[in-house]
Amino acid sequence: VDMGAKLLCFFLASALVAYYVYIPIPEDFEEPWKVMLIAAAFRAATHLAEVADQLGLIHHVEALMLITTVEYIAPTSDENVTVMDTEFNNVGVRLYLPRKPSDGLRRAVVYFHGGGWCIGQAGMKPYDRLTRWTSNRLNAVVVSVNYRLAPKYRFPVQFEDVYLVMKFFLQRSVLSQYGVDPDRVCVAGDSAGGNLAAAVAQQLLEDSEVETKLKAQALLYPVLQSLDLNLPSYQENENKPVLSKSYMVKLWSEYFTSDSSLREAMASNRHVPVESSHLFPFVNWSNLLPEELKKGHVYTSPTYGSSELAQKYPGFLDPRAAPLLVSDARLRRLPLTYILTCEHDVLRDDGVMYARRLRAAGVPVTHDHAKDAFHGVMLFVLGPIELAVGHRLVNRYIKWLNENL
Repeated sequence: VDMGAKLLCFFLASALVAYYVYIPIPEDFEEPWKVMLIAAAFRAATHLAEVADQLGLIHHVEALMLITTVEYIAPTSDENVTVMDTEFNNVGVRLYLPRKPSDGLRRAVVYFHGGGWCIGQAGMKPYDRLTRWTSNRLNAVVVSVNYRLAPKYRFPVQFEDVYLVMKFFLQRSVLSQYGVDPDRVCVAGDSAGGNLAAAVAQQLLEDSEVETKLKAQALLYPVLQSLDLNLPSYQENENKPVLSKSYMVKLWSEYFTSDSSLREAMASNRHVPVESSHLFPFVNWSNLLPEELKKGHVYTSPTYGSSELAQKYPGFLDPRAAPLLVSDARLRRLPLTYILTCEHDVLRDDGVMYARRLRAAGVPVTHDHAKDAFHGVMLFVLGPIELAVGHRLVNRYIKWLNENL
């Protein structure tokens, strides 16, 4: 009996491992086994976090934050870059100051990490690596921001934190203290950080107190709207590696509230009230996506939701949370822009639509579309699982900064 029980356990464990590891991987991924392992690890982590949450042990976001704690590294200087943690305007930042001599004033990048406004930090290995490389390769000052996170802090706290840092840094006296050229400052971020970077760039244009203009913005697979969560990219990539549609919906709703009624409304795409219908043209993918991304999807008019949700949680209709919701007139004055989108990403169409709208408004845009990549791919450039495509995209991003900043 003992042997039979052991065999049964072995088969069950094998089935569970196979269930996690095996997911259909698109043919154009060059390292499918690595992608499978990454996807399995993320699914296991999010499932465990969900179970812990349902058992009342710990909030699912706090459970995932434990992972970022494991990934944390203290500020460590090396022969190229001095690294330190400090505060700008009472918000934590990690500063990267190049040690190489500079002919004149340096360039600067202010970076916001991703993690769905809920998880992540500047000191996580993948972010520390990316910002350190950026500083070293561009001989640039890099400011990586530790904004406060949901569920403890809701919108607009995350936006206000990064905006305070940006405004502080753009003061002439601060720029000169760090030897930064006021004409060569870029804001950048990935995923939710790309969302914050886009919102900050827009808000700076409206702020009469800020004299320094941004030279550029770099948005890496950014999340840019919460109006239509049924775009072709949401439908096609519903269960693709790392970021599923259901998890993105969860992160969006968590940004505003723990009230599950918002999450349920967002999941069925019935959260926008009829009085906000004037916003839909800003995200109408039938006009804003190229034919090859429509792939036979048919645009249907939105199903309107209750006004009550929008009154309680107006954040999801606020351009500071959804930068695609601003008028063309407001887009016109934005700086030079780099947008990276990944084919196999629920957020793909957000970035594609923003690139299209910015170009139409006359903003110079470099839109890099990675056909063989998924959400978050630039985090996998060193460590237990490295992806060649991650390296390639990091290099493309840094090369663009080098040529345009």
